[in-house]
Amino acid sequence: MIFKVLYQASSEEVPVRERTESLYVEASSIREARSKISDRNINIEYIQVLDEAHLEYEKSTGNFEVENI
Repeated sequence: MIFKVLYQASSEEVPVRERTESLYVEASSIREARSKISDRNINIEYIQVLDEAHLEYEKSTGNFEVENI
């Protein structure tokens, strides 16, 4: 499954919607996705599983790249 992780680049700052970034992780569960990126110094806001329709939309935006972890 592919998960979209919404996060803030710094865990030291207060989350601001305009600075939210995203990355895509392949994992079997939300717990596994979280553990794969736990070594990064980021503030995770939300992890969302992508269904087929949402995955196709993300691919069409041109910003889709699954992290190799």
